[in-house]
Amino acid sequence: MSAIHERTFRIGEIAAQAGVTPRTIRYYEELGLLGTADPRSKGAHRQYTEADVSRLRELIRLRDLLGLSLEELVALADAEEARAALRDQWYGDPTDEERLAILDRAVALAGQQLDLVATRRATLDEFSRELKAKLRRLEQLRRELGA
Repeated sequence: MSAIHERTFRIGEIAAQAGVTPRTIRYYEELGLLGTADPRSKGAHRQYTEADVSRLRELIRLRDLLGLSLEELVALADAEEARAALRDQWYGDPTDEERLAILDRAVALAGQQLDLVATRRATLDEFSRELKAKLRRLEQLRRELGA
C-alpha cells in the first residue's frame, strides 16, 4: 500500500486502539512524543497513520512496563530518535572517522537508555525484596498460630 493510500485514523480511533484518552494523545503531541509532522490547518482534524499508532503503542508499553514519568519517557524517546538519526547517518556513506563518531554517540545514547532501565529494575528488585520479606513474616505468623 503506498503512502498516498495509507489508511489514516482520527484521534478517537487511535485512542481506543491504544487504551488511552484523546487528551493523553494531545498531551503526548505537546511533549513531542507523538509525531507532529502532519501539518494541518487551524481547526482541521489530524489524521494519524499506522506508524503513529505503532509509536503510541510503544510509548504506552514503555511507560507501563518501566513505570516511567513523562519526563523519563521523553528522554527515552528522544534517545531512540537520536539513535535512529545516527543509523541514517551510518548508511549515508560516512568516512571511517565519521563512523567512529556515530558509534561513540550511539554507545552514549544506548548507555543512557540502559541506565534508565537499570534504575527501574533496581526499584522493582527492592520492592520485590520487601514483598518477599513481608510474605516470610506472614507465613511465620501463620505457622506460629497453627502450632
